[in-house]
Amino acid sequence: MLKKLLVIEDDKELNSSLCSYLQQNEYNTVSCENGLEALIVVENQKFDLIISDIMMPKIDGFTFVEKIREKDKKTPIIFMTARDDKFSKQLGYKLGIDDYIVKPFDIEELALKIGAILRRTTFEENKELVVGNLTLNCTEHMGYIDGKEMSLTVREFDLLFKLLSYPKKTFTRSQLMEEFWDFDSSATSRTVDVYMAKLREKTSNCNGFEIVTVHGLGYKVVLK
Repeated sequence: MLKKLLVIEDDKELNSSLCSYLQQNEYNTVSCENGLEALIVVENQKFDLIISDIMMPKIDGFTFVEKIREKDKKTPIIFMTARDDKFSKQLGYKLGIDDYIVKPFDIEELALKIGAILRRTTFEENKELVVGNLTLNCTEHMGYIDGKEMSLTVREFDLLFKLLSYPKKTFTRSQLMEEFWDFDSSATSRTVDVYMAKLREKTSNCNGFEIVTVHGLGYKVVLK
């Protein structure tokens, strides 16, 4: 069955071209041109993923996500917006979005984000993500190497799950800080480095992947 996506964008040309591209890539799409219309649509239809602009008439993207998350904590949401400021990204993640892409963007990059998030959602529905001899159990929020329990904090689990859900994708330190540390936290880029060093140590016996430093940028997972 085709995955069903909701596209919310007040630019009619962009909305149409995006829906057309996604349909060519075997997604079923429904389009809306403002947040109010979208809220009515989601009351009557179930979607596998939502793509939303922020700056829209009637109801903006922030308000839309806030209202959605009051009832639905699981449906993945991607912000697709011209707003590239730190506050907007932090607020989006705090409200519960899953990813953020800035206009103008490469439509293939958006498609990659969609595919990665839908794969991760499938893992969550199946309750486990398995890579080599590592198993991450989403229900228990626990990790296992060769069936033996790992010692992982909640944040370590979430960071590792994020990296493994997007193999080969580089996450900058600032991206990780925005998603996993509160914007008013005292965390710095050095904090991210410390966590990654701990994860490398704790996954040193894993045979399916490697956490790689991308110098000058951040980190990514490479599958073996």
